[in-house]
Amino acid sequence: MDWYDLFTAIALMLIFEGLLPFLNPDRYRKMLVMMEKISNNQLRTMGLIVTAVGAVLLTLVRSGPGS
Repeated sequence: MDWYDLFTAIALMLIFEGLLPFLNPDRYRKMLVMMEKISNNQLRTMGLIVTAVGAVLLTLVRSGPGS
């Protein structure tokens, strides 16, 4: 992996993070209010699951036929 890959990943993350507030700001606000009601343990669990899914997906993509 080089700097190009790192900055590509960061750029894609920013694009995806910005899509929901751009396309549906009302839904985004409601989602943020719902996040306040979630306990820290539930939020940590969700973060762990998303991180694990991302790591598995990255491993699958990087070990695919084009590697």
